[in-house]
Amino acid sequence: MNLWARRWGWVAVALLACVAFAHFCVRIVPADAPAGDPAPVQEAADRGGALIVPVAGVSPAALTDTFTQARASGARRHDAIDIMAPRGSPVIAVADGRIEKIFWSEAGGRTLYLRSPDRRTLYYYAHLDSYAPGVREGQTVRRGQWIARVGSSGNADPAGPHLHFAVHIMTPDEPWHGGRPVNPYPLLTRAR
Repeated sequence: MNLWARRWGWVAVALLACVAFAHFCVRIVPADAPAGDPAPVQEAADRGGALIVPVAGVSPAALTDTFTQARASGARRHDAIDIMAPRGSPVIAVADGRIEKIFWSEAGGRTLYLRSPDRRTLYYYAHLDSYAPGVREGQTVRRGQWIARVGSSGNADPAGPHLHFAVHIMTPDEPWHGGRPVNPYPLLTRAR
């Protein structure tokens, strides 16, 4: 066998090894591909703890504090954080509670309001793509339960799907659109 044939033989072996590696070990997922089954999130949530990140597969370290950023050309403060994620990623309940309101607004698009059992905390989810099957107002949900999917409804940029997530402290008798905003970033990133 001549030198040229041996070199190309090794190249062929290396190429086959790369193809096998890519086929069996690498999963290429487009940025806007829907996420898989959110059921494993529920199992992880059942272990207890504080608030969990409301988008499956997003770690606390991946969050950015956008609470005090200006919005509407500086006319108002954001009062929420944006959690960037591929369109269709499962959105989950950060805590136990009751779905207080499912609502469409020009700015927030498809939204959902989750109220704590003591009625003193409201969690606001906006720019949703869709709701989980069977989700309805008045429904009790558990921490980690799949409730919706990330999208860009309302005034969100379609090229940047994300969850707009806010937390409001309120009195038990305040309506779903009331309360005082608190920064969710430290609630989601503090050490467990």
